[in-house]
Amino acid sequence: MARLKRVEGQIKGIMRMVEEGRYCPDILQQVSAMTGAMDEVSLILLRSHITGCVKDAIEQDQGEEAIDDLITVVRKVIRR
Repeated sequence: MARLKRVEGQIKGIMRMVEEGRYCPDILQQVSAMTGAMDEVSLILLRSHITGCVKDAIEQDQGEEAIDDLITVVRKVIRR
């Protein structure tokens, strides 16, 4: 949650910069930082999913389906 709140603050800051007509490269730099922060959130969520849901499914002999679902999720995350 702390990371998401930090991203929320970054987005609000970017919105202010746009409203103020700030220099575009400065705004783009902040967008890049926000994107990096969201990538970290994605990795945290993926790790949680793997160590929770996928691990449980494997232990219950339902790993094949869980792994297929995981690959689908990873494809969506890396495509943007």
